[in-house]
Amino acid sequence: MTTTIFLLELAVVLAMIFIGAKVGSIGLGIYGMIGVFVLVFLFGLKPGDIPIDVMLIIVAVITASSCLQAAGGLDYMVSVAARFLRKHPNQITFYGPLTTWLFCILAGTAHTCYALLPIISEIATRAKIRPERPLSVATIAASLGITGSPVSAATVALLSTSLLGAQGIGMKEIFIVTIPASIIAILVAAFVQNFVGKPLEEDPEYQRRVREGIINPEEEARAATESEAHPNPRAKWSVVVFLIGVLAVVLLGSFPSLRPAFDGKPLPMNPVIEMVMMVIAALILLVGKADVRKAVSGNIFSAGMTAMISIFGVAWMGSTFFKGNQEFIVGGLQGMFTAYPVLFAVALFIFSIMLFSQAVTVNTLYPLGISLGIPPMMLLAMFPAVNGYFFLPNYPTEVAAIGFDRTGTTKIGKYVINHSFQLSGFITTFVSIGVGFLIISFL
Repeated sequence: MTTTIFLLELAVVLAMIFIGAKVGSIGLGIYGMIGVFVLVFLFGLKPGDIPIDVMLIIVAVITASSCLQAAGGLDYMVSVAARFLRKHPNQITFYGPLTTWLFCILAGTAHTCYALLPIISEIATRAKIRPERPLSVATIAASLGITGSPVSAATVALLSTSLLGAQGIGMKEIFIVTIPASIIAILVAAFVQNFVGKPLEEDPEYQRRVREGIINPEEEARAATESEAHPNPRAKWSVVVFLIGVLAVVLLGSFPSLRPAFDGKPLPMNPVIEMVMMVIAALILLVGKADVRKAVSGNIFSAGMTAMISIFGVAWMGSTFFKGNQEFIVGGLQGMFTAYPVLFAVALFIFSIMLFSQAVTVNTLYPLGISLGIPPMMLLAMFPAVNGYFFLPNYPTEVAAIGFDRTGTTKIGKYVINHSFQLSGFITTFVSIGVGFLIISFL
């Protein structure tokens, strides 16, 4: 009877995730809330914990990032990156992905790559390099940056006092493990990708588009350099302010003694990040003379609020389900995950495909990993597994990369899952987790 009820509840959770992901946007959060209602009112489960702190941190970080975008700071960062990339066109498969990864590390969102992807595509095309090669790795690298960014929603959730933050894991461990693991994974993927597909000039689709006049290199070059020709003079200072905020978060997270202490304990990082990033948002508005209305109408603010609503519904549903069935789940899986903890990475990967968000995946599954007794450092090494949503080519960054490749080399295959991002995605996931386990073995 217990098993039957558990399977019915699991079916409700998976159904709500599937329907919400299919609806898209805030649908994941809305249908997640329907799942909470069904679990509580029909199955009698006690409501789980609402990730309030994580949601407030997302609000603070996205507010600062949106103000940076409104002040022209992101455009300025893109122009600097573009000048660097154009100086090294033959190494675009390596430098392009590292650039999108770095942007995500600094801004905390993979959506910063939208401004860089057309530049990477244009540089590769001009250098007669198959754009699929750098674009596929660059798109995956942007998502990988989320697992190393001190201001990403996923990292903040992971280090919250309700998850690994209470297990002695902080910013210092993130930088020691995930940063080098990510860099090595990106370089390996870029190296392999250099041998994928025919050379650009031999690609049939590219040849067809050239014959039909679909590709217009002059127009692409003009669009890519427009932001460089008309820079916002205040944009540079808004970037400086934002980077000061990121540095402050890193330092305060790495050195607890810098934080105010109450009752003999340093102030937790959750409110610290919230305060710092909101102050930075105010300073960006002052220094960059940004329009607040422009900040809330940008794509970063929209994506951030969508993530928050998704976390509200899906993470609450996941918490309600796992806490209501904790004894049953732990009893059934503890032996397997204790003997083979790497299998938890498989669960993270599969759920991230369905949940469509690293932060939501962290909030949904990591409480289970902790309750199963998986060592905290192992859970940290498996962090990159939450990037599995590349498996289906419907994530906005993947869709954007396909659209930006005017040569047609970046594409979705006949069977959907045989798309341009699959190889890079699996390479970066396996390598980053493997390197992460290697690093923690020496700690």
